[in-house]
Amino acid sequence: MTRTLTHDYVVVGAGTAGCVVAARLTEDGARTVLLVEAGAPDSSPRITTPHTWPALHGTDVDWAFRTVRQRATGHVHDIPRGRTVGGTGSTNAMAFLRGDPGDFDTWARQGCTGWDYASVLPYFRRSETAPHGDARYRGGSGPLRPAPSASLHPLSRTYLEAAQEAGHPLTEDLNGPKLRGASSHDLLIADGRRQSTATAYLEPALGRPGLDLLPRALVQRLTFDGDRCTGLDAVVDGEPVHCAAGTEVVLCAGAIGSPHLLLRSGVGPAEEIERSGVKALHDLPGVGRNLQDHIILAGLTTPSRGPLPPPSGNLGEVTLLLDSEPGRASVDLQIVFIHVPFTNPWQRAPEYGYTFGVGHMRPASRGRLTLASADPEAPPLLDFRYLDQAQDLRALVAGVRHALEIGRTAPFDAWRGAEHPLVGADDRAVETFVRDAVQSYGHAAGSCRMGVDALSVVDPHLRVHGLTGLRVADASIMPEIVSTNTNAATVMIGEKAADLLRGRDRAES
Repeated sequence: MTRTLTHDYVVVGAGTAGCVVAARLTEDGARTVLLVEAGAPDSSPRITTPHTWPALHGTDVDWAFRTVRQRATGHVHDIPRGRTVGGTGSTNAMAFLRGDPGDFDTWARQGCTGWDYASVLPYFRRSETAPHGDARYRGGSGPLRPAPSASLHPLSRTYLEAAQEAGHPLTEDLNGPKLRGASSHDLLIADGRRQSTATAYLEPALGRPGLDLLPRALVQRLTFDGDRCTGLDAVVDGEPVHCAAGTEVVLCAGAIGSPHLLLRSGVGPAEEIERSGVKALHDLPGVGRNLQDHIILAGLTTPSRGPLPPPSGNLGEVTLLLDSEPGRASVDLQIVFIHVPFTNPWQRAPEYGYTFGVGHMRPASRGRLTLASADPEAPPLLDFRYLDQAQDLRALVAGVRHALEIGRTAPFDAWRGAEHPLVGADDRAVETFVRDAVQSYGHAAGSCRMGVDALSVVDPHLRVHGLTGLRVADASIMPEIVSTNTNAATVMIGEKAADLLRGRDRAES
């Protein structure tokens, strides 16, 4: 017998955005919210200890998705996504960077009214308490407490000196008005422990009578009455449960989970859905398209002279944001310094060393997410089409050369055990390295694109086109991926979504 739970709102996914939406919707006691999560709560040291995050990949708190083999790299790539309360915010590297103001102005120019930088800045500010920043840009009373590392690793200090010697400016706050430069960037580490929207937003809200959390719930499908979404069917510890939404269902399952649930519920490209054995209910061609991710290169590791000081922080406390070529309107490279070896499984690493993690933040390549089968437990097919566009490869080659130049400066002389083999290599050799070094940055986005054209999935109020009672609010709605790590922008999306659900078009002062 199916158990039924009835609430005003059903929010799918207790990840970065879902925790924000659920907490904000229940602040005034006027609504009831059910927050549905496939994973379990986990506040153990394996999650809360900042430098142990790489060990979470492939465990029970990771969906452990994988791509199809990528044509340009020859590899199948791991796509880590958090499967626990807090979502990927409970398993990621804790960097907290918003993106370039121009990212959001570009969204608005593409028809996403109300998503320009001036309109979303109040939501960024609302989310945080950041007394170290300019109050015109930074918040003073929000739940999150982003801040630079309290005590930089010695090699992190060296990297900032080296970047400056190589001609890159130092920037005090990359979440302020200027994105370019090297900085000790904000991290979601508070009092030595990981902070996420689960700890900052959800945990303080769980005592409210209008908020219920349903963990270990695998959503099978959304349910509809005509064109209205009425709720969802799930399985919780082997028991069927129907979650009925009196007002709306909000998908916050991420750029993989949200389109996957839409597709297996019959919402998406009709012919493609039916070939997978699912009955098409609403033809929406854009679902699963426009899939984007940032690439980070692994293996650009320089051998050190011997053992290094113990790791600190999140292993990557400092970063450089720059242009792959002069005159760009938006930064497209991020070189994060990682004070330990960092490689793909198929790469060799020195026993002791430090790594320049070259990230490409403005990919031209676009992929697709499609159904593998009608089985709700079967993962989707993920084809990010990494390096599909030649300009992505060119940008990463430029990034490698910038990183090698920084690594050869005098501040690293005391640490460097040997030159990296790519020093002095020609473009062909660097291109070969790049193709082999590709790794997902874990920043999937764009697969339920916001917009007003025929291939968009949601409108600027995050309502799914052609349906009622259903919205999407997570990184999947980004028309173009932001030019930094996606977590902070996803928090902003959750904040703005909560206002839209409450009938507010703009943040109230």
